[in-house]
Amino acid sequence: MDTKNTKIGFVGTGVMGKSMAFNLQNEGYSINIYTRTKAKAEDLLENGAAWKNTVKELANDSDVIITMVGYPSDVEEVYYGPEGILENAKPRSYVIDMTTSKPSLAMEIYEKAKEKNIFALDAPVSGGDIGAKNGTLAIMIGGDQDAYEALLPIFEVMGNNIVLQGKAGAGQYTKLANQIAIASNMVGVSEAIAFAKKAGLNPERVLDSISTGGAASFSLSNLAPRMLKGDFAPGFYVKHFIKDMTISLESAKELGFSTPGLELSLNLYKELAEKGEEDSGTQALIKLFNQQL
Repeated sequence: MDTKNTKIGFVGTGVMGKSMAFNLQNEGYSINIYTRTKAKAEDLLENGAAWKNTVKELANDSDVIITMVGYPSDVEEVYYGPEGILENAKPRSYVIDMTTSKPSLAMEIYEKAKEKNIFALDAPVSGGDIGAKNGTLAIMIGGDQDAYEALLPIFEVMGNNIVLQGKAGAGQYTKLANQIAIASNMVGVSEAIAFAKKAGLNPERVLDSISTGGAASFSLSNLAPRMLKGDFAPGFYVKHFIKDMTISLESAKELGFSTPGLELSLNLYKELAEKGEEDSGTQALIKLFNQQL
């Protein structure tokens, strides 16, 4: 897609969205920004992005619209209604929801967009704040092949593991599988570190041994060191992980599938949130296990 002539509207500039938008700016794309709190977008505006006062205004002036918001209810709010994206986006424009949301909602947006001659993809991501900053996100896409191919240059600015998983909703189902895998892994990483401490070991040295063996994972390599430093700043919020796991559990039940590891992790994270940690990073789970030390 021609960087000089393509205007990208970006809705939502949180921990990950801001870095993703920065990378697009630095690649030469013109960026329109709308977010509920304008102060969160100041860095992008200073870097040349154009501020839009409403979603409607942004949709009217963008060729590609990327949404990266918090919850399925936020997705519905920005896409639907007379002021929403679908009523105001230009015909033959593209909309990409990169929020982790419900597969059923992704399918619904796809169908409603198609009625208006708008091309819609669901494209949730994985890789956290590090992946967003470095442009190395895994991007899981649902939708039509033609739309995927047209938007591939944009995806390649934000990620390096970009896969069209299938029709609308497939991107969201893939992200939910990703979150199910992470859920049990985060419990295992936290248990392992706390166990090492309880056994009188040096946990940093233990990490050196186990991070490259059969236990290797993104969480072990990137989040376990933060746990040991007491760095609980959010690369990904506890509250958003709870949201993702809840959607995953609901989807699994709809499919008639049992996910005991997911249920355990969700219960632990809910306990963590009740202790006031909902705005911490997911690595704060270690705090529950440190109570036994």
